[in-house]
Amino acid sequence: MKQRAYRILVARVPGIRERYVEFRERSGRRWAALLYLLWLNIQYYFFFRRSLRESRQFPVYEEKILHCSGSESSLSRRESPEAFAEELSAADVISFDVFDTLLFRPFSNPTDLFLLVGTELQYPDFKRIRVEIEQYVRRKKHVEKGTWEVTLEEIWEAMEIETGIPQNFGMRVEWEWERRCCYANPYMLNVVRELKKRGKRLVAVSDMYAGGERIAELLKKCGYGGFEGYFVSSDYSVSKADGGLLYDVMRSKTGERARYIHVGDSPASDYRQASRHGVRAYLYPNIHRAGARFRPQDLSSLIGSVYRGLVNAHLHNGLKNFSREYEYGYLYGGLFVAGYCRFIHEFARQHGIEKLLFLSRDGAVLLEAYRQMYPKEAGKTEYVYWSRLASVKLTARYYRHEYFRRFLYHKVDRGYSIRQILQGMELEKLLFSLCEKIQQEPEEKLTYKNVEKIKKYLIDAWEQVLASYEKQVEAGGTYYGGILKGCQSAAAVDIGWAGSGAVMLDAAVNRLWGIGCSITGIIAGTNSCLSREMDTAEPFLLRGKMTSYLYSQRENRDLWKFHDPAAGHNLYWELLLGAPEGSFIGFYPDENGNVTCRFKETPPGADSIREIHRGVLDFVGQLLETERQIGWELPISGRDAYAPMLLACSRKNKKFMKGLEELLDEEHIG
Repeated sequence: MKQRAYRILVARVPGIRERYVEFRERSGRRWAALLYLLWLNIQYYFFFRRSLRESRQFPVYEEKILHCSGSESSLSRRESPEAFAEELSAADVISFDVFDTLLFRPFSNPTDLFLLVGTELQYPDFKRIRVEIEQYVRRKKHVEKGTWEVTLEEIWEAMEIETGIPQNFGMRVEWEWERRCCYANPYMLNVVRELKKRGKRLVAVSDMYAGGERIAELLKKCGYGGFEGYFVSSDYSVSKADGGLLYDVMRSKTGERARYIHVGDSPASDYRQASRHGVRAYLYPNIHRAGARFRPQDLSSLIGSVYRGLVNAHLHNGLKNFSREYEYGYLYGGLFVAGYCRFIHEFARQHGIEKLLFLSRDGAVLLEAYRQMYPKEAGKTEYVYWSRLASVKLTARYYRHEYFRRFLYHKVDRGYSIRQILQGMELEKLLFSLCEKIQQEPEEKLTYKNVEKIKKYLIDAWEQVLASYEKQVEAGGTYYGGILKGCQSAAAVDIGWAGSGAVMLDAAVNRLWGIGCSITGIIAGTNSCLSREMDTAEPFLLRGKMTSYLYSQRENRDLWKFHDPAAGHNLYWELLLGAPEGSFIGFYPDENGNVTCRFKETPPGADSIREIHRGVLDFVGQLLETERQIGWELPISGRDAYAPMLLACSRKNKKFMKGLEELLDEEHIG
């Protein structure tokens, strides 16, 4: 009967089960949890609150409303550190909270540090156990001695009993990870340095189990130097949060008659309690509370926490106000580019790729990031010119269908004249004979009525069409012959989506020019199920001639089903990568026999593109610094890399995406 009741009231609806278990563990009161469970079921079955069906932690797709009016960082912009230091200088003693004020961790949740501790200790489910043991020790201490404050030694004494991990060893490993991961808040580091110049008395006040000596060690390691005093709850068995008595300890040790100002991130502990104990308080808004409403949760535990931690710290520490373009690159491109470069590197290593060709224009920032991540491999990477426009001309003899689709069918009924169509194809010399043959004027528009006639004429004159591109073919062969000299295997890196860039380059390199270098395609994503040509890349993926990072028919199928070119999703990704240069037209020999690369005119918006790229590369740099701190390379899956964009493209963020479209220049991206 009990099991049946559990299945009906708890297990049947995932959202109810999650909420009930969370409440029960948090409260520890059985009857309160049962009443809460009953109330959840009443809401679901009688008041039809169907939102309870979904897990709050892992909804099918997240829907958070992103900030639309200006940049997100503008929400947390503060006065300069110098101006704030001037304001604080009115006090004799300035006290600072430590964690999330003076120091940051590269996580959105501080307990995610225990994920890393658990990996080194090789102990399954370590994070949950460590959190629960700390809660148990605090409750036990409160019952026995009337205080909730515990030390790291007391926690690990209980951990040794529970896990079998020796106390001293476990403490050492945990503290080493704490030391590795903590870093200075750049805003507060400048504030403290300015105050020290002014000779002000500074102390640190923290509710923490680590103790004053360890807090002093952390602050010195992170560049703050020494403080006059370190008042830590575990040393004095009183805290800021529980009654604020730690402020009384601070005042008694530092001077009752001194004028105090305290700075911290907790409205309760650092503001209200400080004020109640005669300490003037300044609230420094918590970076994670400021950024949480905009951050995706639908990532793997560690990568998601690091992503959110880095982003919140960078945008909300109060030091700088970034542009919307910069934030677009930083928020939606940084994790993707870092993960994609790591995917490219691993693929090249596993398959013995001798040279990586980053195709213009989407390969520009990818190459810069790749060389930032793998500087020793700069010699095997090249930024090469290739485009859909150039490729369909050079490989027309092999891909006639693609040639006509690109030059004719994509432009039907879009206002192009026959003259403009042939100029775009570089077939002006055939214009008048074509018009005479189909009995139309050069200025008549390309429509569904005359497109087949034009196509038939060009097929009949096919050898003339191919002859028009002979010099470009020769110039292209010279260009790639130099790049691939002595190379037997290379990979062409592109954004996607059909993967035709790499396929056509392979045909040109081996069938047209006979260079003899096998080209494999590495793309960010394939055509999705919402594309008419959803199977285009599949044969090449099956044969191993192409691989995809974000999704394909076989991997991350939810993304393959979600990604919608008609909704602008292709353009949003391309905007992250497109270089601030005109589209590549083709290779042409000059009068001296050298190869000249021609481009369309650089479109407007180049400065915006540079800002986007600056944001992308800043995130990559910060991620690399975090990895250096913790001594790990973080594996970023395609599903994790897509998650920030998945949130941005949700139905609740149409206004946000419309604002992004104002940054888009389709001619630049196309």
